[in-house]
Amino acid sequence: MVLESLATVSPAKKWLGFVTAIWIQAIAGNNYTFSNYSGALKSLMVLTQLQLNNLSVAKDVGKAFGILSGLASDRFPTSVILMIGAVEGLIGYGVQWLVVSQHISPLPYWQMSIFLCLGGNSTTWMNTAVLVTCMRNFKNNQGPVSGILKGYLGLSTAIFTDLSTALFSSSPSSFLLSLAIIPVIICVAAALFLQEVPPSSIEKKQQPLIFKILNILAFTVAFYLLAFDVTGKHGPNISSLFAIGLLVLLVAPLIVPAYFLLAQPSFTSDVEGTISEPLIIQNEAKNVSIMEDMAKVKEKPLIGEDHTIFEALKTFDFWVLFLSFLCGVGTGMCVINNLGQMGGALGYADVSIFVSLTSIWGFFGRIISGMASEHCIRKYSTPRPFWNAASQILMVTGYICMALAFPGSLYMGSIVVGICYGVRLAVTVPVASELFGLKHFGLMYNVLILNLPLGSFLFSGLLAGYVYDSEATESSQGGNTCSGSHCYRLVFVVMAFACIVGLSLDMILAVRTRKLYLKIHQNMKSSTDAALS
Repeated sequence: MVLESLATVSPAKKWLGFVTAIWIQAIAGNNYTFSNYSGALKSLMVLTQLQLNNLSVAKDVGKAFGILSGLASDRFPTSVILMIGAVEGLIGYGVQWLVVSQHISPLPYWQMSIFLCLGGNSTTWMNTAVLVTCMRNFKNNQGPVSGILKGYLGLSTAIFTDLSTALFSSSPSSFLLSLAIIPVIICVAAALFLQEVPPSSIEKKQQPLIFKILNILAFTVAFYLLAFDVTGKHGPNISSLFAIGLLVLLVAPLIVPAYFLLAQPSFTSDVEGTISEPLIIQNEAKNVSIMEDMAKVKEKPLIGEDHTIFEALKTFDFWVLFLSFLCGVGTGMCVINNLGQMGGALGYADVSIFVSLTSIWGFFGRIISGMASEHCIRKYSTPRPFWNAASQILMVTGYICMALAFPGSLYMGSIVVGICYGVRLAVTVPVASELFGLKHFGLMYNVLILNLPLGSFLFSGLLAGYVYDSEATESSQGGNTCSGSHCYRLVFVVMAFACIVGLSLDMILAVRTRKLYLKIHQNMKSSTDAALS
């Protein structure tokens, strides 16, 4: 009965799809949880730090094959994209669970690399399905949509880590089992409801208020996780109550589709625009079409219009965005992948707190930058790349603190890196669509995401691995270990310099796109005035 109602009520159907998209993002950050079980892999497989780092690179290399999900997003429905990701994750993390739980003997290094790659690639299918569908469903609210979705993606590491701590006492094998099974369940649910749906005229006006409500719920989840982390060890009863409370908060966004389903059961669909229409320049779409028909010759698109991937690759702005993204997320991936060893080198026995801090504060970076950048465009026409530049400044400060290794520096560094990494991911998504359009956004997004495996290889696999091993001593059980602030100091210095380069690139892009964002600002203002009248 409910399914039949949803089939005829497009707002409820679309918002239920968005809620399932939130759930997918809340479990799709499993690629950032490597530090939670890397120690078990290193011990069981008797690896050096360089070998372990290269395993983490193999995990990130899976994202390089995200181009396949980008191509598939233009040819297959969202449900197919989701199920491909779910099956890949089940295989990739399932085999890792078999090894860590010692149900099977450790596999050869190259085979483990393949399964880590599969696990890493699984999230690209989930993220592509979610982002492409939701960015098209909510074309006039890209900043809030990107902030909320990327925010929950940032929280997913803390969600998995804290639930594992609460329910399984931080058991690496139980943690990997949850990474294998939970995404399958969520993707099956999302496959039923997540699809492109045109907005109704009433629902379109209510979107800003709804996004504010969803932001409040997201902040509540973040503070709830933060409170659990900072209050220390908990008994089994408190841990069970925490898990129940977290699940309640995660299903709370269902109040939005329930409102449309129950309170306003009938809306008239009002198509916002065709999917192939350029994202911004909507008011000029008809004029542009007429001019193209008269010219009969397709000229290269302007910034702000739909680009194919090959047209984008020929622009200077794409490579500025690509390289600045590399400086930000590449160095961030290095910290995320090596938090376990960084904490161990400084004498911390339990590093799960640093993993959770990076995740939770990454959420704040994502969701606040999404809202703030949208607000500043609407009010001041501030170019969105400016926020990437601001995050680079903060990131440099974080790396300098971690290099100095004063008491509490790793706590401070984890927070700062989490915030800035979150800003980069949340802001770059709408920047890419605003510069190059939505028509080929799935492929465009996954080309930019190539920076994750590339950055992981350069900063984690090469830089951090070689520096750590050069400072480490052989252990009696095999492998090696390093203790002291010197283990990663050079790594932090080099990454601070890389962020300075990224800052320069972001400022160049902000200056070059001033006219574009002025036009976006004017279009937003015109739309607001029309709605009020």
